[in-house]
Amino acid sequence: MTQPPPHDAPASLERSPELMSANNSVLLVVDVQEKLVPLIPEFEHLIWNIRRLADGAKILGVPTLGTEQYPQGLGPTTPALAEKLGALPAKVSFSCGGCAPLVAQLQALGRTQVLVVGIEAHVCVLQTVMDLLAAGYRVYVAVDAVGARYEVDEATALNRMQISGAALVTTEMALFEWCRVAGTPEFKQISRLVRETRT
Repeated sequence: MTQPPPHDAPASLERSPELMSANNSVLLVVDVQEKLVPLIPEFEHLIWNIRRLADGAKILGVPTLGTEQYPQGLGPTTPALAEKLGALPAKVSFSCGGCAPLVAQLQALGRTQVLVVGIEAHVCVLQTVMDLLAAGYRVYVAVDAVGARYEVDEATALNRMQISGAALVTTEMALFEWCRVAGTPEFKQISRLVRETRT
């Protein structure tokens, strides 16, 4: 039988290392490009969630990085996100781990938690997540901010990432974990993001 904590126990518990923190996280946006996006079912919802995460990251001081896969053929980042993300490095490897400028940016930040979003779930997102895990990062995947053309590919990719060690989260879970507490000016801004309805 579990014993109750002693009377001199601390007033609060230590923060779980399994939870994301704003001062140790990076948001990584993978290949949300003009020619890919329309192929994804409910792509408007995916873009909306990524945009909310990018806005929340800015509010809470979480760096946002991203990539574009062969933009000569697949086009630039979709306009709704391009204005939030700025110029992004191009890659031809499916994994962001093969994009030297992105890897340099990530390593320079010195953070150990990476929240991955983007497309496609079973190709560039999956391979990026696997490489990040192998490199020792704690990886999170926002299930409502990744997508693939076919449901079976997305579902299989999410399952494989999870059993390999990535934590599956949602956009709201990530925003509130980064925010951590209520009653701050930042919380008020995050709360507005959470209450948004997609038009």
